[in-house]
Amino acid sequence: MRTMILASMLAFLPASAVLAQEAPKGDKVYTGAIATRWGKAVTPENAWRSYPRPQLQRDKWQNLNGLWDYAITRAGTPQPTKMDGKILVPFAVESRLSGVARKVTPDDRIWYRRTFTVPADWAGQNVRLNFGAVDYEAVVWVNGSPVGAHKGGSDAFGFDITAALKPGSNEVVVQVADPTSAGSQPRGKQILEPEGIWYTASSGIWQTVWIEPVSKLHIADVRATPNIDTGRIEVDVALSAWANDTDAVRLTVRSGGQPIASTIVRANRHASIAIPNAHLWSPEDPFLYDLDAELVTIKDPYAGKPERNRVAYDSRFTTGESEAYAGAQVTGAPRDTVKAYFAMRKISVGPGTVTGQPMLLLNNKPYFHNGTLDQGWWPDGLLTPPSEEAMRYDLEFLKKAGFNMVRKHIKVEPARYYYDTDRMGILVWQDMPSGGGEDQFLAGTSQSQAIFSSDMISDQQAELTQMIGELRAFPSIVMWVVNNEGWGQYDSATLTKLVRGMDPSRLVNSDSGWLDVAGRDSDVFDIHTYEDVPKVPTRQAERAIVIGEYGGVGRPIDNHLWRAGKRNWSYQVAKDADDYLARYKRKFDEIVRQARVYGLSAAVYTQTTDVEGEINGLLTYDRAVAKAPAEAFAAMAKPLWEESAPAVPPAKAP
Repeated sequence: MRTMILASMLAFLPASAVLAQEAPKGDKVYTGAIATRWGKAVTPENAWRSYPRPQLQRDKWQNLNGLWDYAITRAGTPQPTKMDGKILVPFAVESRLSGVARKVTPDDRIWYRRTFTVPADWAGQNVRLNFGAVDYEAVVWVNGSPVGAHKGGSDAFGFDITAALKPGSNEVVVQVADPTSAGSQPRGKQILEPEGIWYTASSGIWQTVWIEPVSKLHIADVRATPNIDTGRIEVDVALSAWANDTDAVRLTVRSGGQPIASTIVRANRHASIAIPNAHLWSPEDPFLYDLDAELVTIKDPYAGKPERNRVAYDSRFTTGESEAYAGAQVTGAPRDTVKAYFAMRKISVGPGTVTGQPMLLLNNKPYFHNGTLDQGWWPDGLLTPPSEEAMRYDLEFLKKAGFNMVRKHIKVEPARYYYDTDRMGILVWQDMPSGGGEDQFLAGTSQSQAIFSSDMISDQQAELTQMIGELRAFPSIVMWVVNNEGWGQYDSATLTKLVRGMDPSRLVNSDSGWLDVAGRDSDVFDIHTYEDVPKVPTRQAERAIVIGEYGGVGRPIDNHLWRAGKRNWSYQVAKDADDYLARYKRKFDEIVRQARVYGLSAAVYTQTTDVEGEINGLLTYDRAVAKAPAEAFAAMAKPLWEESAPAVPPAKAP
């Protein structure tokens, strides 16, 4: 998470100024001919009510989703005194569910405004204002005072707003700028003029907004990294500020609600906790441990001791004795408590089922990743799913259809998506959203990579590190995908080292498709193949071989198309249900063959659902119709995991 006060006049605009300009004519966004059943049930009272940060959860909080005032003005226009109307947060301005459905240009600024009251029982604590995500650049005021600003369309951020609060009603104002494809920022598939594989932009607040009370010194982050080879969980707890000798963190691990391990560690120090008879996580058995972290006060360990004892005591923390406070005496109640969880699981590359070809391993055993390319777009909410139930439906269908993985394609989901994949048992390959100018999107088709300015590089790497920092707590994520098909691809080898340095517990896919620049720095060799019969990746001596994209069998379903009567796009078009299954089976049988004969480790089918004019989905865009029964897909996938698989015809090695 990166926050800042922008060095611009925006941060010091007065809380009231001129009237908002009239909305320009013809700025309505096309919102499609279809909607989901979940979208039809959304109201201001039920819009995204779950606690939005499941890996750092506090008991007290207040949801600020619902109807806000909004206005769209030109850049340079002061804050309007008269707003254009109401918008339903957390849905993007362009979406149908926002109630606005207006186009946002690079020269526009979106203004949001609402009031809130801090609960009386939060007295004496600091208050933080949190945003799940705002696309792209936000400036925030509370009661007319600037409290902070943030750049980045996919990551959460927040500010301590205590000093700006007053008794009773308080006002929050947010201004957002989003250049979308006219800019160079990471944005994935958003574009100002959507068509084909490029989709409608999602500007402004698009994830939950909330406030919560915290102590002045509080827990800012909990990182739990499993080591199944040693049977331990390695835990780091970061605090919000400098800690004293009497500040400590009490960690408690629970299994099935019962405590199985506990320790007290010095503030901002590492803890290594043994997990007896560790229960390993897998898609077939997604077992999770709960982890409670409490900021506590302990009796001063140096009280009454000479200075030389202090030095001796401190030295214990540089020799691996992370549990030196285990017998410390806690005084008073915890000042801050957060709930988290973790899984005991390991992802790696090692010897597989085909001699000489490394494979992806889960918990030290070869494990095939059968996944879909998952765009995460919705006809009524665009980037924002209509509800958590809707979001979960896609995952439930994929599980029934025999898939154990999703490649989250150049989009970051709300945190509760990964909470669901953790609990349902679905592996996640997490893409970094692509960036760069429109002329950079096809760079990488030769030996040259995209050339970015220093500012573009800074923005891209900042959001990459923010994404990893926020999502590394979710055990279902097993691979970071740095670049996709040369879309703004630059300096892959350096970025791979950056990602691996931040999170050595996961695999890195440096270049998915097209140009294999990072080479052996990447854990996998990843090709994209949309031929009728998928190509075989070239054999690798040190890397697993994977197909990062294949498939693309389209089947248009009447009354379930985004643009009825218009041209819809897919790699192939099936003429009916039987032809659809036959085409799918021909492709999937080749995946099974490659897994057995060549040691293919993973395959990603394009895609989970139709998206706007793209009809490659297993499901229609409104999720109302499956192109084939889930059981039919599952039956074809079953041979991937059969111990005694039937013989396959011989094939020439690539």
